[in-house]
Amino acid sequence: MKNIRSFEDYSPQLADSVFVDESAVVTGNVNIGEDSSIWPCCSVRGDIHSISIGARSNIQDGSILHVTHDSEFAPGGNKLTVGDDVTVGHNVVLHACTIEDLCLIGMGSVVLDGAVIQSGAMVGAGSLVPPNKVLEGGFMWLGSPVKKVRELSDREKEFLKYSAQHYVKLKNRHAE
Repeated sequence: MKNIRSFEDYSPQLADSVFVDESAVVTGNVNIGEDSSIWPCCSVRGDIHSISIGARSNIQDGSILHVTHDSEFAPGGNKLTVGDDVTVGHNVVLHACTIEDLCLIGMGSVVLDGAVIQSGAMVGAGSLVPPNKVLEGGFMWLGSPVKKVRELSDREKEFLKYSAQHYVKLKNRHAE
């Protein structure tokens, strides 16, 4: 596939059940787990560090995932990690950060180097997560820069699971 590209010594490693839209590009040191999906016009570029996406996570249309290289300004560089059952909305930028399991990153949000979104957190649409910021799980975060707004309701926590499951079903329909 032309849209799954090697870079130097690295080739993307995709589980058999991964869906990558033909207009998305996955490059280099990238590992994507079972039942995850990469939607139209996404760029997942593991050229200068590694990107790991867990199982049942979805990266929606137009999102950009990238990393930071090793330098005097970022000793060791920063990889990008997306956990299991994560929903990444349309036009999100994830740059060299960590998104733990069962999170939702709202449309148009930007999450910068070294930030950690803890399991069960929801980041509202259009938010900016500054470098090295840690967002506590179980809460809604919103704004630019992001601020803790409130605790998630039980219904919202259920939605985090539902969203991941919905995208597994949807990617299966697209793959047929």
